[in-house]
Amino acid sequence: MKDNSTTPSPALALRPARGLTYQAGALLLSFLFLTVIILLAGESPFRVVSNLWDGAFGTPDQVARVFSTLAPLVLCSSGMIYTFTAGLYNLGVEGQIVAGAIATTLVLREFQGLLPAPAVVAAGIIAGMLGGVVWGLLAGVLNIFGKISEIFAGLGLNFVAQGLAIYLIFGPWKRPGIASMSGTEPFDESLWLGHIGQTDAAPVALVIALIVLVLTIIVMRNTHFGLRLKAVGQNPRASFILGVPATRLLLSSFIICGGFAGLAGGLQVVGLFHRLIPSISSNLGFLALLVVMLISFNALWIAPIAFFFSALNVGSLQLPMVLRMESSLSGVIQGTLVLMALLARGFSERAHKRAGGQ
Repeated sequence: MKDNSTTPSPALALRPARGLTYQAGALLLSFLFLTVIILLAGESPFRVVSNLWDGAFGTPDQVARVFSTLAPLVLCSSGMIYTFTAGLYNLGVEGQIVAGAIATTLVLREFQGLLPAPAVVAAGIIAGMLGGVVWGLLAGVLNIFGKISEIFAGLGLNFVAQGLAIYLIFGPWKRPGIASMSGTEPFDESLWLGHIGQTDAAPVALVIALIVLVLTIIVMRNTHFGLRLKAVGQNPRASFILGVPATRLLLSSFIICGGFAGLAGGLQVVGLFHRLIPSISSNLGFLALLVVMLISFNALWIAPIAFFFSALNVGSLQLPMVLRMESSLSGVIQGTLVLMALLARGFSERAHKRAGGQ
């Protein structure tokens, strides 16, 4: 009798090909949908693409803006990989960015002039990470012990962090003589991360983000912690029965995600804005959510997809000036890609189940 124990079933063998087919179809549908939207707006898709490219890469300063957005986006996306893998829709990243920025600002205000500038900057970045950890842990405690959905807990904490930032900017930390939406008083240049020339690009921020990304890839693919996190995300009850410490792992994912988001907030303060502003998060937390959903939680794809989204965000700023189109088109493009990718994944899984049942 022939042993077929190691021979993959036809359904299993066809699964990767079927998945690629659905993904290619989703990409084609996205392009067709976006083409129709642009044509209805009275513009040529080719002109839109050309202006998006020029807006992102036309000058050294625009390229620098792309990379200055890329660093915090990679950090937040890396953090969300942990919570999403654990089966948690952590929407509190925006608040964790703000909490990190507040903590960094506090340390810089209190210690500037008392310690050497590099030490103050390093302490500020660490404080930002800890601020994000605290905010992430709050969301985790509310979810695990308070039985509050992580979605509602995260969104609620986002509002609290944003409100706290605005209170500080218009209250105790307001600029001398006037409170302004432009933020607190800028820090001395000695407390800024080094930039490339006169651009916004801070190489240290990008290096930190890439180190975090590499660590995330290693942890999720090659460690026992990553494997157990996946087990909890796929079936928390079965994991608990098998002795996997689900509660500790879930809290750990919140802490790690909060720490990376807080680190992003701290780098926004010392590397880009050099002060605390009301919009310090720049909606990067929600953008990271789209990145992670589009890559199906595969950390290897964070860098290219985050780079694409970052370039799209920066490039779209040119649309109102040249084509008189809304810069929000970038959000339509991002949302369309994510929606179509999710639909493709759903159809692929449904087809796989049908094939497996035959």
